[in-house]
Amino acid sequence: MERAELTKAGSLKGEITPPPDKSISHRAVMLASIAEGKSIVRNFLRAEDPMSTMNAFRSMGIEIEKKAGNELIINGKGLHGLKEPFEVINCGNSGTTVRLISGILSGNPFFSVLTGDDSLKQRPMARVINPLKEMGAGISARNGDKYLPMAIKGRRLKAIDYKMPVASAQVKSCLILAGLYADGTTTITELQKSRDHTERMLKSMGADIEIDSLVIKVKGCSGKKELNPIDVTVPSDFSSAAFFIAAALIIPNSEISIKNVGINPTRTGLLDVLKKMGADIEIENIRDVSGEPVADIHCKTAGNLKAVKISGDIMPSLIDEFPILCVLATQAEGVTEIRGAEELRVKESDRIKAMASELKKIGVELEEYPDGISIKGKASMKGDIVESYHDHRIAMSLAIAALAAQGTTTINNSSCVDISFPEFFEELKKLTR
Repeated sequence: MERAELTKAGSLKGEITPPPDKSISHRAVMLASIAEGKSIVRNFLRAEDPMSTMNAFRSMGIEIEKKAGNELIINGKGLHGLKEPFEVINCGNSGTTVRLISGILSGNPFFSVLTGDDSLKQRPMARVINPLKEMGAGISARNGDKYLPMAIKGRRLKAIDYKMPVASAQVKSCLILAGLYADGTTTITELQKSRDHTERMLKSMGADIEIDSLVIKVKGCSGKKELNPIDVTVPSDFSSAAFFIAAALIIPNSEISIKNVGINPTRTGLLDVLKKMGADIEIENIRDVSGEPVADIHCKTAGNLKAVKISGDIMPSLIDEFPILCVLATQAEGVTEIRGAEELRVKESDRIKAMASELKKIGVELEEYPDGISIKGKASMKGDIVESYHDHRIAMSLAIAALAAQGTTTINNSSCVDISFPEFFEELKKLTR
């Protein structure tokens, strides 16, 4: 069992460039693989989840060459150039891999089987299976089409008009990708705005896609129309940067510069929340990199964070930041309440239950709800043995809490950070004074 031990930090000082964006790394590999010709993906995230995506497309005949500096050369075979995989495709822990790739496989005329680790086998798949079946895909899965393993027999798809029952970028992207293979125009209406990396990248590749607020229309690439190859530089991951933003805010006498961070507005709801809490954050050097907004983030200790109430439309833009937001709430004045987050019960772990359980262990007063949590701030935390639930974001959030707690905190199964941020503990140590 891998364990990380951390003690209270005096301060955090310095500069960090977080790892490349996980969501964009996944999509770059997928879309480059079904484009026509050679694509270049610079600053690819070589962590376990994106590697699952890369290995999946290699198993379907796509040549992917690793170059120096996390650069990939991907020789795309076009929309219909994938080959039937010889083996079952193992998606590891990656929900993005399995859900997005199912949209592509549904439109390719061969048989494939998708599986994953024990955690992924418990995550709901009906949310992609049901609309894909409406489009004509041949899919079956375990336990009445609810869970992995999932078998797909690709067919010619038909366009549908689909209103999403949950806010999910993974489901939306799955249907957009399936729409590329469908006859006609597929219309997807979101419940709330979710991350839009798929739409941005497809537009740059010449896909016929229109976005009007919560409505996305994608026209099938019939005939000889193919996606153009890409030359994309992946920015640093905002969700990874969030842990260091939080650390700088709650550890006394801290000041950190975080470089080259993607600030796509569908991802940065945390910044809006932090402004309301009274955080000291500056966004500097804003620029465009491969169609994504990028900036440097300068943050330092906040004198007096205030509690906030969070719910509604902002939740999809900070869904990955819920665990670290819980840690921030422990040091804010008053009671922070986060509601409308029921989707977090079916992530890599039940993140609501996980954060409630482990923060209680280190002395935080809180109340858990079916759709969220309330946390009493200015908590006097004391180190203990805590569990990561094999969830990378839980492990990293508890590490930041440990820096603000008296004594030593031990995080069990801490190696799960390799899913998105293999160097996390090393980078944290470099900044800690």
